[in-house]
Amino acid sequence: MHPTEPTSEQRLQAALIRGGGSALLTGLWALRRHGLRHCPEPDDVHILVPDEREITSTGFVLVERTTRLPGPILRSGIPVVPAYRAALDATRRIRDFDTVQAILAEAVQRKRCTAEQLDRELQRGSQRGSAIPRRALQAILCGAESVAEADAWEIWKLAGLPPAEWNVQVYDEQGKFVAKPDAWCDDVAFAWEIDSRKWHSEWDDYSSTLDRNARYTAAGIAFLQTLPIRLRTHPDDVIAELRAAYAAAEQRPRPPVSRRP
Repeated sequence: MHPTEPTSEQRLQAALIRGGGSALLTGLWALRRHGLRHCPEPDDVHILVPDEREITSTGFVLVERTTRLPGPILRSGIPVVPAYRAALDATRRIRDFDTVQAILAEAVQRKRCTAEQLDRELQRGSQRGSAIPRRALQAILCGAESVAEADAWEIWKLAGLPPAEWNVQVYDEQGKFVAKPDAWCDDVAFAWEIDSRKWHSEWDDYSSTLDRNARYTAAGIAFLQTLPIRLRTHPDDVIAELRAAYAAAEQRPRPPVSRRP
C-alpha cells in the first residue's frame, strides 16, 4: 500500500497471513524472536502450516507443511515455534558446519532449549538435511557450550584420554568455588581451559583469568590453557600437550577437590 519496500515486521505479518490462522514462524526469524544474537542474517520468512493446508511458497515466503505443528509461543505478538524446533528447521537448510554448531550451542547456552530437546526433535523430525545438525549436536550433548568447546571435545576424543566432563563446577577442600573448567577429568583433578585471545587486551578478562589460575594452583589442580585457534591449526601439538599434562597430573597425589554437575 506504500511505494517503499516492506519492513521486516510487515514481511513477517504478510507471511503469516498467507499461511492462514494456525501458521507459525520458524527458522532464523523465529530464533531472533527467541533472543538469539549470532544467527546468520535471515532472508526468506519460513513458516509452518498444517499438512492438510494446500499452500505453496512464493516470493519471500517459505511455506513448510507439517504433521507435527507445535503449540504457538507469542513473541511480540508473533506466533513462533519453540526454540528447539526453530533451531533445527533453520540448521537443516544450512550447509556450513560451524554456523550450525554455533546456532545450536547458543540456543542451549542461553537456555532457550536443552540439548536433549534438540536431540528428541532430530529423532522425530524430517531426516532431510539432518546430517550436519546431528554431528554438531554430539559435542553439545556432552556439555560443550560453544564452537571452540565443541572443537575441544573432538580433540579430547582424538587424544585417547579417559572421558572428561564439560562445564562442571569445581570446589576446594573447604567447599569454596574454584572454577568452571571447559573440560574436567575428575580422576586426576585435571582442568582444561579454552581461553580466547581477548583476555590479552581487556584487563578485566585478563585479571579474571589470572585469579582463576591462582585458585587452581592454590587448590592443587593441574590445568592446561589452549587458544581456540590452535585446536584447528595445530591439533597434533594440542593432543601431545594434553597427554603430557594429563600424565603429569597422574604422577602427583590427587588434591581433595570435588566437582558438581
